[in-house]
Amino acid sequence: MQSEPDVTMIAAAERFARTAQDEAATMRGQAARPWALVPIVAASGFAGLGYEIVWTRQLSLALGTEMMAVLGVIAGFFGGLALGAFALDRLIRRSTSPWRVYAILEAVIAVWGLISVWLLPAAGRALPPLLGTEPSPVLLWAGSLALPTLVLLPATIAMGGTLAALERMTRHARGEARVTSGVYGANTAGALAGTLASTFLLIPALGFSGTLLCLAGVNAFCALAALALGPVAGKADAEERRPQRVRDLRLTITLFATGLFGIAFEVLVVRLAAQVMEDTVYTFAGLLAAYLLGTAAGGLLWQRTGREATDGNLRGLLAATAFACITTAALAPYAGRLVEIASPADVFGELAVAIALFLVPATAMGALFGLLAQRVSDQRGSVGAAVGINSLGACLAPLLAAQFLIPAFGAWTALLAVALGYLLLLPPGRSALLWSALPAIFALILWLDPAPPLTRVPAGGALLAVREGPMATASVVDDAAGTRYLEVNGHFRMGGTSSTRSDYRQAMLPLLLHKAPHRALFLGIGTGATMVGGAQMPGVSVRGVELSREVVDLLPWFVDPPPASVPGITVADARRYVAADTGQHDVIIADLFHPALDGSGALYTVEHFAAVKRRLAPDGIFCQWLPLYQLDLPSLRAIIRGFLDVYPDGAAWLNHYSVRTPMLALIGSGKGGHPDIDALGARLQDPATAKVVRPMGFEAPIDLLGQYLGGPRALSAFAGEGPRNTDDYPFVTFDARRNVRALRAAPWSLLLAVTKDLQPDPNELLAGAGRDALGARLTAYWHARNRFLEAGASLPGDPRGAALIEAASPGLIDALRLSPEFDPAYGPLMGMAKSLIGSDRAAAARLLRRINEAAPSRPEARELLLREFGLRNE
Repeated sequence: MQSEPDVTMIAAAERFARTAQDEAATMRGQAARPWALVPIVAASGFAGLGYEIVWTRQLSLALGTEMMAVLGVIAGFFGGLALGAFALDRLIRRSTSPWRVYAILEAVIAVWGLISVWLLPAAGRALPPLLGTEPSPVLLWAGSLALPTLVLLPATIAMGGTLAALERMTRHARGEARVTSGVYGANTAGALAGTLASTFLLIPALGFSGTLLCLAGVNAFCALAALALGPVAGKADAEERRPQRVRDLRLTITLFATGLFGIAFEVLVVRLAAQVMEDTVYTFAGLLAAYLLGTAAGGLLWQRTGREATDGNLRGLLAATAFACITTAALAPYAGRLVEIASPADVFGELAVAIALFLVPATAMGALFGLLAQRVSDQRGSVGAAVGINSLGACLAPLLAAQFLIPAFGAWTALLAVALGYLLLLPPGRSALLWSALPAIFALILWLDPAPPLTRVPAGGALLAVREGPMATASVVDDAAGTRYLEVNGHFRMGGTSSTRSDYRQAMLPLLLHKAPHRALFLGIGTGATMVGGAQMPGVSVRGVELSREVVDLLPWFVDPPPASVPGITVADARRYVAADTGQHDVIIADLFHPALDGSGALYTVEHFAAVKRRLAPDGIFCQWLPLYQLDLPSLRAIIRGFLDVYPDGAAWLNHYSVRTPMLALIGSGKGGHPDIDALGARLQDPATAKVVRPMGFEAPIDLLGQYLGGPRALSAFAGEGPRNTDDYPFVTFDARRNVRALRAAPWSLLLAVTKDLQPDPNELLAGAGRDALGARLTAYWHARNRFLEAGASLPGDPRGAALIEAASPGLIDALRLSPEFDPAYGPLMGMAKSLIGSDRAAAARLLRRINEAAPSRPEARELLLREFGLRNE
């Protein structure tokens, strides 16, 4: 039996052991916590950039892709961050549990992320009617600023406070005062991962709603992890220093200006890169990722060096940032060559070019912000004020770049101005002149010897006109033959004088399919030829919507008469215009939109097709042109599925029989039904109409009906089951990599796949008496058309003269045998025969005999044989 002293000693020993164990556990928690916080810091940045990408794209669907709308969205996002950083700074600094505050902030973001799944589309539908079809730039910017600011405010305010909370948590966990730059770097590294994962994985797989759910899950992880880690070592001491403003006015100005210059630099480089890169959703993601990679590296490197935030170090970083920005300006004009070397069709090639442009200057910017933020943290005990001031500058940067720098100087020269702006921030002193000398001299050399333009000019051609604006650089170039082309951003060809006939036909096909059109709306103008072609149709008044002011300014180079004589051109985003319009149109014609180009995929969504249908008059029809030479098969099928959802009577038509630039039209109506063949024939015989359409090849109904590819049953079988291109699941936008590869394939590849798989049925097209006879003629005509297209695709290279006749004539003869009415084969064959009479009469006679054998019902070949050779083809 133990004595009482023994029991007391044992109990004391047990208490000592438990205390030692608790202290050991606490020490283990203290040691583990800095590393345990790293995933939280990175995950917070991951979710933040993921939200920014999704929300910006969702808002652009409603607000449009004009620069003023985009600027408003960015300003609203950064404005919310700044407000949150300022409003929450004191709360975070004085809280005894920054973990709990941080967890609440992440929970707010998660909840609002879930709410935004419904809220953003609903708010987006409400705004366009309030803005109207032609809002002033001020109203558009104000509306685009107000919508994201108000709708996203709870989330952006919470985001504005997360970095300050994370910095305070890390300081307490590490027991160090100077962790600001490292926290910023790790958070930005997470943002880099969020950019890549959202763009390349989450949105393509899950769409916007699914991605928002995943990001809300990341916020929930951050909140729960912070709560789990927070109590291990007890409460954090509240900051005892009194709340104070940033004492150094120069520090405030520098923080604001570096936010302004940093984002302005990003906008300008992205603007220049669009002229040499593919300008897809992946292009922008790669450029943003390169910028974030440099920024994260700079923050982490500055933390690693452990240097003091002295004026000397500040001068060095400001000068280094200026020099790095000027180096990028020197490299930018040659980015096109880098793209060619790095294989632009490969996303990693574009990413490599983006890194070459952004990595060094962004690294300097990241280190610079780390130094400035550390100074603020040393003064206030929190980094919130630094985030707020810097975000205010970033909020104004896109507006400064797009509305002042680019119009005043051009994007390239504006880069030099931004770089020199960093030198103006150098703390005064004798060494400031030394630090600024090299960057200033470098900038002066570049300014005196300007960079060559990024616009590509065809061999033997010339650059005729350029309009550089905040959205795009539009140019007019010609080639050695004198053919003019309209190009946007240096390499997107939007048409030219050689395609005027095809452009006219784009308007005339749908206008002829309508019984009596009076009002036509054109979405997308390009060179203006399609709209002008529509205006030439008797009794038709036209209106046009074009996104780019720069394109409209260059219309006089292509349109005769000039656009001043064609009223009704509106510079606006087509989606928002249609959503805000209250008028009714007999025919709405949507131009060719490059599917890989960032933003164009939104013009092929189910929701946009439905909005267009609401703008149709009772007997109206909608025609959506598709560039088969720029599409891949999955995107085409997704667009067709969505079109048939809205227009169950939808049909596919060809514009012409060229295999070099094949175009397919999806045409649907509000009521359905079959074309009135008798009314069509009467219109084609009307003298006023015939004067316009006959030069375009429309003389008889079969000339137009021969372009029919298939009706709803044939299209449904061709499209099969699969995804639709919708606002929430933008399949076409994120199919850009395959659509870019389609540009490098033979332009007729998809055309031949379509004509092979689509089986047109005359019963879907025709109705009424005489249907069987006309149906038989059309079936033969369609077979002849398909053989004609196959023959054109099989021509080797670019044969001319006798080589062309020898290569092309067999396929044309085959097409003519299938349908003697097929003029696209008969006309060229007769032209070949006539050209041979003066050079090789024997070959001409042989060809005429073959033509007469293939089409005995057409007398021209027989008469020419008799007249020129005295021969009869028995």
